[in-house]
Amino acid sequence: MSFTAQDVAKLRAQTGVGMMECKNALTEANGDFEKAIVILRERGLKAVDKKQGRIASEGLVASYIHMGGRIGVLVEVNCETDFVAKSDDFQVLVKDIAMHIAAANPKYVTEAEVPTAELDAEKEILKVQALNEGKPANIVERMIEGRIKKYYEDVCLLNQPFVKDSSKTIKDILTEATLKIGEKISIRRFVRYELGEGLEKRNDNLAEEVAKQMAGK
Repeated sequence: MSFTAQDVAKLRAQTGVGMMECKNALTEANGDFEKAIVILRERGLKAVDKKQGRIASEGLVASYIHMGGRIGVLVEVNCETDFVAKSDDFQVLVKDIAMHIAAANPKYVTEAEVPTAELDAEKEILKVQALNEGKPANIVERMIEGRIKKYYEDVCLLNQPFVKDSSKTIKDILTEATLKIGEKISIRRFVRYELGEGLEKRNDNLAEEVAKQMAGK
């Protein structure tokens, strides 16, 4: 199967990978566009893995204040050099992450940050739920594993579907940015404030409101 220069350009636009790498991937895939994407993704993940041992101590602490000042977010995203930290691509990435945090309201950055006591309590709740549903005891543990995955998607930033493109997680977004920018990129920490949080108030879904605004951008 042959391919054209337009195919190479299209693959580059979709993946953010260099023209020559896109051409080589299409050649290896015999012109199959979807297969070429898989090839680039596999190569990219290996490249990202190699970068994980690097030190990323530069970056930005960015803020996002939702319209009207009802939700505020501070997030620290790290890269390796000050040059990248000042680039448009990196600054857009950090802004998107801050807006995502406002919309999705995660509690932790990674699964490893979830306290053991909290995770054990969640598993016990899920176990009782499964047994109350009449599920056989021999498959309850497998059910808990599947539901814990959903729990991580709810509370861990890296596991959450990106609010601007739910086909990708925040971890996928970081991987793509690492490949495009060429440096290790990581989210170190964040804090999210919601007006009146912890106080008795109307049940407004502010996170949903933020998500709708982001989708419209």
